[in-house]
Formats: sequence, structure tokens, C-alpha cells
Amino acid sequence: MEFDVVVVGAGPAGSMAAKYAAKNGARTLLIEEHAMIGSPVSCTGHISVKALNECELPEGNFINKRIRGAFVYAPNYHSIPIDGKRTMTYVVERKIMDREMAKAAASAGAEIWVDTAVRSVKKVNGGVVLEAVSEGKRTEIPAKVVIGADGVKSMVAKSAGLGRIPHVCAGIQVEASYEPRDDEFVEVFLGQRYVPKFFAWAVPTSGDCCRIGLNADSDAHMYLDRLLKEHEIVSKKARGTVDLIMGGIPVGTLKSTVTDGVLIVGDAAGQVKPVSYGGIYMGTRCAKIAGEVAAKAAIEDNVCSARLKEYERRWRGEFGRELAFGLEFRKIFGRMTDEDFNEAVTALDDPEILDMITQYGDIDRPSLLARQFFKLSTKERVWRFVKLFSRVFF
Repeated sequence: MEFDVVVVGAGPAGSMAAKYAAKNGARTLLIEEHAMIGSPVSCTGHISVKALNECELPEGNFINKRIRGAFVYAPNYHSIPIDGKRTMTYVVERKIMDREMAKAAASAGAEIWVDTAVRSVKKVNGGVVLEAVSEGKRTEIPAKVVIGADGVKSMVAKSAGLGRIPHVCAGIQVEASYEPRDDEFVEVFLGQRYVPKFFAWAVPTSGDCCRIGLNADSDAHMYLDRLLKEHEIVSKKARGTVDLIMGGIPVGTLKSTVTDGVLIVGDAAGQVKPVSYGGIYMGTRCAKIAGEVAAKAAIEDNVCSARLKEYERRWRGEFGRELAFGLEFRKIFGRMTDEDFNEAVTALDDPEILDMITQYGDIDRPSLLARQFFKLSTKERVWRFVKLFSRVFF
């Protein structure tokens, strides 16, 4: 059977793309290389309220915890509370959530195959043919359009000639017994000794457990071990570490996410925030566009690059500026010394500034808060903060 749209990868972006392709009338197949959707997990499972809304799931048994804020620790252990005063994020079980999203795609009309790994994508007249191994047997899957949602090492993108993500960092975490300062707050840790160019976290889950982890360009295991054993706060509270997970996180996007018969979405496209390194909100938003465009192009029997470019225009129109801001912020953040972080946290420790962060802080669109900072730049502490960032940038 020839499908109109085949989606490779049954993570949140892939399932959403399949759902929207099916909803728009396409004969849709969603394939997953692993035997079980949602396994193995390679994500902290800390997502915003907006991200869950974009997943189009009701609150369910996959939610472990509701989070309203964060304690941010400078390298000198001075901390500030960022209190959203309402539920701002959720801690979820990704295995369950991913499966619920795949079920929603099936309910919309998508067929699902698991234990099916794509080896290559060949362009043919009027579409593509996927060469795959399904349940141990070689098979060919003809389609008009393929949507690659197969992660940072996307075989679909590489095989279609769209290249690789410009940079991939590592995310690593353990689950451990850990008494959080407040179980409605995550804890964020800064400092070159433990997380050069990035940040570490302790995210409450259920019971007395937290997910403790960090991002790193290299030596991720070494930095996590150092955090758990030497950090003045973490080392005193983390006990009985279990369930080590690790995954790649894209930094930057593909130059193009479209070619004849092919669209790339989610982590495979680099649709991840360069400030918080979360990808579910942006990935699912872009996946809806991808599913819609792919379905309509397939039904029209016009799957050339020029037709599919609608997807690229629309998703970059919505997120291009935010991604550009995030990448510039990442450069500045990466240049900051421990002394810079200490100064920044001290400068932000002001009731008026913290109220502004509460009002305008948006984990999915951090540029909104940045604009408010410049409006308050006549305030001495904000001016200190702006001058600090300007010094690091220039």
C-alpha cells in the first residue's frame, strides 16, 4: 500500500505531525524504530503549561508534579526565587505521555508500525520510497511525502541531503532521593566548575525523588559526577542515584528543513529553544504545520520542494526571531565567568525585578522578558544587569 504521508519517529513531534496529516485527509503511517513508543527516555520531562496544551492532551496520569517556580543558585550559592505564583510547568512521565500522543494520532486515522527502522530515503517520481527494516525484515515503504521526526541524528535528513544539525550538546541526568527546598520549585545551578556554558537542575518528581542533571558540550558524565559529589548543595541532598539517562540536544537548525518529498520536524530540524533546551512546545507547533502541509501537498499530487516550502516559511515566520535571540543569548551566557554569574544573580535579587520576571517570564518565549528588562533599564539593579551582559557580549 502506498501512503500519502509517512512520519518517521513517534516522539511528540512525530505523533503530532501524523495526527495532523491524518486529520487533513492523508493516508498516514507513523513508524517508530523501537519496539515500544516512549522507550528509551532521553528527556528530563519538565515541560511548560503551553507545551502540554500544544500536545493536545488533557491532564492525565502522566503528570507527576506541578511546578510554579525556580530557585536559581549562583556559583557562590547566593540564590533568588523566581515564583510564577501559579502552575508554570509540569513534570511528566514521557513514556506515558508519548504513548498517549501516539494513540491520539491513531484515533485521527494514522496507522502505526513499531520496531521499524528507516535505513534510507530514495526520491522517486512523485514521491519517495523508504527502505526500512520492520520486525527484522527488509521492506520498502512508498509514500508521497516523508516527515522526518527521528531526532538529532536524523537518518531522513541525512539521506535526503539536508545535512546535520550544526551542534549537538549532551543532556545527562539521574533520578535520586533528594529533598527539594520546595517541591513546587525546581532548582537551577550555575558555575563553570560544574556546568561550563550551561546550567544544572534538580527537578522534583514523585515522593522524595528529583531528577538531577545538566547539559555539556563534552565530558557530561564527569561534570555530573562532580556536581553530585562536590556541589555544596547537591552533594548534601542527593542519595541513591538510579536511572541514568543521556541524550543529544540540538543547538541551531538545519539550513533547510524541506526538499522534494521530504519535511524535517522537531529535534531533527533543530526546533529546540537555545535558552532552556526544551523542544516539545516548538516541536509540536511546527509538527502541526508539517502535517497539514504534507497532507495537502500529497492530496494535490504536488510534493516538490517549492510546494513544501510553505512549511519552512510558516515555521520560521513563527519561531525564527525567537531562535535567533536564543542563540545570541547562548553566546553571551557561554562567555560568562563565575564572577559574572554572581554579579547577575545579586543584581536580580530585587522585589521589583523579581515581580517583573514573574509577570513577563515565559520559558517558551524568553525574548518577551528581555524586552521588559530594557524598559526598566533606568533602575540601578537592572542597569547593572544590562551593563554586565553588554560587557560580556562586546
